[in-house]
Amino acid sequence: MRVGLSLLTLIPGISGGSETYVRELARALARIGSHEYLALVPPLAADAGDGLPTIVAERYSSSTSTAGRLLAMGSASLHSATLRSLISDVDVVHYPLTVPLPRPVEPHVITMLDVQHLDLPEMFPRGERLFRKLAYDRAARKATEVIVISEFARERIIEQLDLDPQRVHAVLLGVDHERFTPAPEVEREPLLLYPARPWPHKNHARLLEAFREIRRRRPELRLLFTGVGHDRRPLPDGVEARSVSGAELVKLYRRASCLVFPSLYEGFGLPPVEAMACGCPVAAAAAGSLPEVCGDAAVLFDPLDPEAIAAGIDEALNRSAELSERGLRRAATFTWDKTARAHDQVYARLS
Repeated sequence: MRVGLSLLTLIPGISGGSETYVRELARALARIGSHEYLALVPPLAADAGDGLPTIVAERYSSSTSTAGRLLAMGSASLHSATLRSLISDVDVVHYPLTVPLPRPVEPHVITMLDVQHLDLPEMFPRGERLFRKLAYDRAARKATEVIVISEFARERIIEQLDLDPQRVHAVLLGVDHERFTPAPEVEREPLLLYPARPWPHKNHARLLEAFREIRRRRPELRLLFTGVGHDRRPLPDGVEARSVSGAELVKLYRRASCLVFPSLYEGFGLPPVEAMACGCPVAAAAAGSLPEVCGDAAVLFDPLDPEAIAAGIDEALNRSAELSERGLRRAATFTWDKTARAHDQVYARLS
């Protein structure tokens, strides 16, 4: 079977966890996949196939701006036949970034990361909700098979979109265990880490309230936000924000006393697993997929209550050695090879 992966809507540095997912999936399929594959990629991400036979869609006008991305998708929809001809000899097309471009004619699979826009509509402007309704919800309803990234996401998508459960498949994501590793020789610092862009559901404001509370008891603590966009507002004493490279993030996981992850909603949540793989204790929200992903290897707290967040951080710091060991064991169960094999099983359903 020949499987085409359409990655046209990938924008490097902007797509967040979804970029990690598609790049690691491509690498794993190239390494251990059981089918033939062809990646269709945009000019801005010509390397995204990463080991797979790749075609760069030179006529796809990818852009880093929101307006430019919408224009590119609209143009691609109008000229689908031209783009589709680039992968006309595949048997199945997978759209891991949800939006089905070029328009499918073959049996096809989409990945739907979550339905946050339906579960928490107040977090999205009206235009974004309308776009997701047209691009995401319709794509899921029309897809032959749908891949989701947690059992939580599966339950919510089936309920919100009234999909046949038989065609919705939960496939957990992985972690690169060659990259995310502990460093026992590195001493941990009094540093709390939260690697997330300042989107509303990431819940930074309540974390700042919690940090003010816990710093009264632990004045040596510092809090670091990573991800673009934090420079738009002043931050209190002890709090810093800066963009970091992938290599710098690994070093932070190895140095931080605790990863704090108060997100109100996640379809999976990669940072807690990455932190665990580096031996970093984790305190995370008891919300979305995070209890499923973290299991008993993290302290879970109510993300709507700053006092509960502070108490969760306190507990994680007090249980540092235990959580580090639990986290390493938990993270070892998440691999990209396992993720790729589960994708192959979904593709095989369409043979």
